[in-house]
Amino acid sequence: MQKKEVLIIGAGLVGSLLSVYMAKRGHKVKLYERRPDMRKETVAAGRSINLALSDRGLKALEKIGLADAIREISIPMHGRYIHHIDGSSAFQPYGKEGQFINSVSRGTLNKKLMDLAEENGIEIFFEHKCSHVDWKTNTVSFETNGKTVDVKADLIFGADGAFSAARLQHQLQADRFNYQQFYIDCGYKELTILPNAEGDFAMHVNALHIWPRKEFMLIALPNLDKTFTCTLFFPFEGPQSFSRLDTKEKVKDFFEKTFPDAVPLMPTYLEDFFNNPTSSLVTVKCYPWVREDKFALIGDAAHAIVPFFGQGMNAGFEDCSVLDDLMEHHGDHWDAILEEFQLLRKPDADAIADLAVNNFTEMRDRVADPKFLLQKKIEAKLNEKFPDKWIPAYSLVTFSPHIRYSEALANGMKQEAIMQQVMQRADIDSRWDDDVLHREIVDQL
Repeated sequence: MQKKEVLIIGAGLVGSLLSVYMAKRGHKVKLYERRPDMRKETVAAGRSINLALSDRGLKALEKIGLADAIREISIPMHGRYIHHIDGSSAFQPYGKEGQFINSVSRGTLNKKLMDLAEENGIEIFFEHKCSHVDWKTNTVSFETNGKTVDVKADLIFGADGAFSAARLQHQLQADRFNYQQFYIDCGYKELTILPNAEGDFAMHVNALHIWPRKEFMLIALPNLDKTFTCTLFFPFEGPQSFSRLDTKEKVKDFFEKTFPDAVPLMPTYLEDFFNNPTSSLVTVKCYPWVREDKFALIGDAAHAIVPFFGQGMNAGFEDCSVLDDLMEHHGDHWDAILEEFQLLRKPDADAIADLAVNNFTEMRDRVADPKFLLQKKIEAKLNEKFPDKWIPAYSLVTFSPHIRYSEALANGMKQEAIMQQVMQRADIDSRWDDDVLHREIVDQL
């Protein structure tokens, strides 16, 4: 394979992982990051929704021998732990026995991937802000320390996140570029559950905790230091919204009424609420992602999604794995590699974006609905009896890395349409565990 000078814009999770993939293929890689080196800086709290690393992401890490290093900084979560407003709780497994997702801190993971990139001979240039790309010469201009630095490369990747500077340069200088961004009406704010008096986890550790409240929710994921990172997903405007919670008294009253079991575990929640920023959640869809054999968008720069299916990072990591498969298949033909990469990944990126938005409704509202819980019990029985025919959409996305996101969405929509009809039956409460009913459902597939 002909060795390329590869320039990657963005040393976040996907950019760092991609750099290792490219280096292992023998290319000379340089990684440019707008921010300072997070390993040397104190990173401000408040924007680090914990990540849920699942089988797709692990498969991409496994492929280049990084999975074990990342497992060491992860905590398994076997299901959702639902906290109802009356103080009761319930555990909902994610999949079959032995299936789980992994809680990992974004910052800790990013630092680890940067270390691994440098161990693979990759140079990382920090505080370099992409300001211009000259597509005729494939030269990227960076602003750093008050001056402009021009860097030429054979191959450029834009891996600089949802608000990508590389994508903007691509868009501004393209003939036809389709771009759509969509903000949901909820923002998020980070809070913290501290260890208990004994210095241990204050709640069940191997679960993603959810306080579903119909129009909004609080979630909590475990950290290695025995804390939980909590995230309040809450409307920006309206009767119950960030705009209304503008005094400590209002916040205190709201939390004590709405999350009574969580308040004793969060001694700093008032300070966190007012000190940490309120951040927005965006979906980005765009096309095309590539320019001939010279440039491609990857990860959030190509397809930013909301975090409610826990797949943003996993989708970006899967991009790297798919790209590597195409390098293996097409050799030096980068026009073919990038064109097929776009052809394969664009429908899947759109699918997981839609699945993620839909899952927000499920997490904040439906997980507390008895009818929905009965539906899930029926679906679990169907999966148990007919494991090759009835696979829940969540399992297809999370535990089936060989199934494309677009296939998972199509299968999930078909199953949901069938279940909506089934749940209308007057006798469903008594017949939910009936073999004949289960066979009738599966026969509709």
